[in-house]
Amino acid sequence: MPEEHVEAMKLFQCQYCGQLVYFENVRCETCGRRLGYLPMQTVLSALEPEGGAWRALAADPAERYRFCANAQFDLCNWLVPDGVGPALCAACRHNRMVPDAGVPDQLARWRKLEAAKHRLIYALLRLRLPLTDRFEDPVRGLAFEFLAERPHEPHVTTGHDNGVITVALSEADDAQRERARQEMGEPYRTLLGHFRHEVGHHYWNILVLDRWRLAPFRAVFGDERPDYTDALQRHYRNGPPPDWSEWFISPYASSHPWEDFAETWAHYLHIVDTLEMGFAFGLRVRPRVLGGADLAGSVAFDPYDEGDTQRLVDAWLPLVIAVNSLNRSMGQPDLYPFVLTPGVVRKLDFVHRLIRGAI
Repeated sequence: MPEEHVEAMKLFQCQYCGQLVYFENVRCETCGRRLGYLPMQTVLSALEPEGGAWRALAADPAERYRFCANAQFDLCNWLVPDGVGPALCAACRHNRMVPDAGVPDQLARWRKLEAAKHRLIYALLRLRLPLTDRFEDPVRGLAFEFLAERPHEPHVTTGHDNGVITVALSEADDAQRERARQEMGEPYRTLLGHFRHEVGHHYWNILVLDRWRLAPFRAVFGDERPDYTDALQRHYRNGPPPDWSEWFISPYASSHPWEDFAETWAHYLHIVDTLEMGFAFGLRVRPRVLGGADLAGSVAFDPYDEGDTQRLVDAWLPLVIAVNSLNRSMGQPDLYPFVLTPGVVRKLDFVHRLIRGAI
């Protein structure tokens, strides 16, 4: 497919008027057409009303669609086939517990969680990963619980348990999340980061444990059999080892091989998804300084289809150096405050090959 025809996440074109539109948009600002996302076609489509349903200009004209049931809460712009199938879309069907939409504060935070979760599901679909919900697989299907803290339950822990990802609703409060980031000594804490990290635990079960890939996993990440709870307690008590930055993407990754894998998985999704946006914008980095050739690079490929980990890394480093420098010019912290050492790249390569079925 020629590069100029490629549509990528969050950067689309209205099929009616040609206006640039984004992943979360529900209406074209130029022509006023309603917009809906078709997850299987990975395209945001302009719509025409048709007999109580919608016809998507980017799809087969004979097909009709309706919006996900969560569109009524302004939570989702994804489409489902009209007349048959579930009321919830490919992203929302994974919800198991959700906030009370009748409480304005909870609804506002739920919208933030859904925005991050929909970006996650987009990536999982693009990577063609196994993606079953709790109806299809009641034991191992992927499910989300968005829980608010209550007087009798004053603390909700964000985490993963056998396919169920729990996210505390308080994480959608920017002030509370920043407070937690500082208390935990983290350089980076976002809703999307939570989703990407926790789903890494789910895919460790699916792709490593269930498919008998423990030996190659241990060769890269270490032996996961030492007690997990003890390892976390030791990490919080003593901190990371002095040389953690040589081998791990973050201090927390050094606490246990499971956390190392989940952190690496999250960063792999960070890199691939951001590079895809760079590809959509045709970004190139060409520093205008002597000796700047080593910092030059471009995103001239779709990272979701790229087979070579090193090519991803080679495109990522110039881009992130440039963006970090731009952030500093605005008085903002680095967009990506992490270092990809050879030890970390080896782990990213494991995740890359694992996803592509090459391990």
